Amino acid sequence: MVNEFDGRTLASMDVVLDQICSELPHGGDHESRKFIAEQLMQAARGGKTALGELTYVGRRALVRLQNRPKSA
Repeated sequence: MVNEFDGRTLASMDVVLDQICSELPHGGDHESRKFIAEQLMQAARGGKTALGELTYVGRRALVRLQNRPKSA
């Protein structure tokens, strides 16, 4: 993955991941962080590399997580 994105994009994805996950209890569990990170990587592969674009994608991913049905 490191070679896939330039330094600026990696830094932006890292900032957004930390920012979004800070809104989850305890910074988010592994699965939640992984889901959001995958959404960010998919967006970056599609050309959305600006901080604002990635933030939007991260927030959408957070909403999707929060709207998932809870397991019993």
